[in-house]
Amino acid sequence: MVELNGKVAFVTGAAGLKGIGHAIAVRLAERGASVAVNDLHPSESRRQNLQDVISEIEGLGGGRCLAVYGDIADSAQVERMFAEVCNHFGRLDIMVNNAAAPSGPDRVPLVDLQEEHFDRVQRVNVRGTYLCCRAAARQMLAQGEGGRIINISSVIGKHGVALYAAYAASKFAIRGLTQSLAHELGPDNITVNAICPGLTESERVDDLAHQLHPSNIATGVFRKEIFERAIRESSLKRVGKTSDIADAAAFLASDYASYITGQSLVVDGGHIMD
Repeated sequence: MVELNGKVAFVTGAAGLKGIGHAIAVRLAERGASVAVNDLHPSESRRQNLQDVISEIEGLGGGRCLAVYGDIADSAQVERMFAEVCNHFGRLDIMVNNAAAPSGPDRVPLVDLQEEHFDRVQRVNVRGTYLCCRAAARQMLAQGEGGRIINISSVIGKHGVALYAAYAASKFAIRGLTQSLAHELGPDNITVNAICPGLTESERVDDLAHQLHPSNIATGVFRKEIFERAIRESSLKRVGKTSDIADAAAFLASDYASYITGQSLVVDGGHIMD
């Protein structure tokens, strides 16, 4: 059993009730960590979603949880959020950079991709990950006790595909950032790794199907086709679950992964092998 008793984790983008961030936050709490969870807007619906995540964690018994709201791509808000987390828990041991830009008008051929849509994806996925990595690294270095930074990339951060130029560029960038930071922080016993999920059954697939479905195919039908294709191409013949990504994150956050850094762990059921 992976044990994280006494550790403090911060997971960004955790308000989606069917999302990867939610699953990771709960899994780390199940393993004994206190967990801070983040979302962008404290709107009524999003606040309730994050509160449901907190209630689930607290229902595990003994788990401590904190909600922090803010834009990960705004340096002032990032500094404020990290201050809230560290003031509340007294430290930070595990950073999971999961928040990402939602799929939108960037999912088009590159020749049709507008600059503002490209920039929007990079702002959240790249700048946001960089700012949170920087803040987490500074805190962990100040503590002098090591730490774990886990960045969520994608299989599309290893092999680009059509219509995903902005997204692929951002996820490739996260892998490069991960490797550079692993070199920098290794002497201080801070590991930095990335997880590259394949297609995972989460709310983001609903957004994807809505954005990309052909005009002559209903969104629900197209969503089903996405999953059927993924199953055919998977060695394990199933679609990934958020719990699969959460288990990988819990492993990388644990002492079992203390000699692993700078790596990009593909969790896709054997679709991509390299």
